[in-house]
Amino acid sequence: MLAFLLRRVIQAAAVLAVVGLIAFAMFRFAGDPVNQIVGPDTTVAERAQIRTDLGLDDPVLVQFVRYAGNVVRGQFGISYQFRQPVSQLLAERMPATLELAFCATIFALVVGILMGVYCALFRESWLAGLFQAVSLIGISLPTFLIGILLIYLFSVTLGWLPSYGRGDTVRLGWWTTGFLTASGLKALILPSVTLGLFQMTLIMRLVRAEMLEVLRTDYIRFARARGLTTRAVHLRHALKNTLVPVITIAGLQLGSVIAFSIITETVFQWPGMGLLFVQAVQNVDIPIMSAYLLLVALIFVTINLVVDILYTVVDPRLRLPAGRAA
Repeated sequence: MLAFLLRRVIQAAAVLAVVGLIAFAMFRFAGDPVNQIVGPDTTVAERAQIRTDLGLDDPVLVQFVRYAGNVVRGQFGISYQFRQPVSQLLAERMPATLELAFCATIFALVVGILMGVYCALFRESWLAGLFQAVSLIGISLPTFLIGILLIYLFSVTLGWLPSYGRGDTVRLGWWTTGFLTASGLKALILPSVTLGLFQMTLIMRLVRAEMLEVLRTDYIRFARARGLTTRAVHLRHALKNTLVPVITIAGLQLGSVIAFSIITETVFQWPGMGLLFVQAVQNVDIPIMSAYLLLVALIFVTINLVVDILYTVVDPRLRLPAGRAA
């Protein structure tokens, strides 16, 4: 296990190094940040001085070495737009994004697994057909359209839920949370459903397909022949063996939820890292864009490592060497 973890850590470090190189090279062509910093009346000499202060006149190799050294120390520079350290800006926005991603993932997993199990066990019922139709809608409609429709229905028409913002928050050290206030919980509902709907439909269809396949296997027939109850066969044997691919999809989708919450945060004006990244793109704020890309890559490689470890928990055969497992 230790050798396995060491290999994974080395692979993760290599991936992060490549992503850092891509981020540095790609954002060199995003535009001139000086044009976003200065006003129209700024002189050429003042523009040149700003470029020198930011290090934009240095050779590309010098800029990359400085960039890589700062990243290793956890320093991503100063934001061109906000004039604050990028790490501080991301730390302020991270709780909002992580809470939104957490709620969206819980919604997708709980509702998706329950709907998938029901559709597999009662696939001829009208409710299973309705769930399948809802899953097609969730996959087909774009996220921004789902968010706008939910805002129109529950905020504009019914007036039940807020249409934007995070509501009231409580500060716990450096962390801010909306879980402890009524307005914070209400503000989480619409963006969480919007962000988690696609993942929910994907998990539902995957659970349904995998469980139908597992129910046709021989060991399920043997379990029934032993006199086990239907509930034990379905939940203890069939569902447990269905969860291996679900863990993979759920892990990767969690990274996607965090990385691609940009649209949801923009629609609901949710003060998270995604909205910060959109503002950085509009203002050619290269330090924020590079830091966000690296942070997303770190989240993905970490989740992949956790998923690989969970494999060995769910399926004990994966703990054995290849020869003994065969």
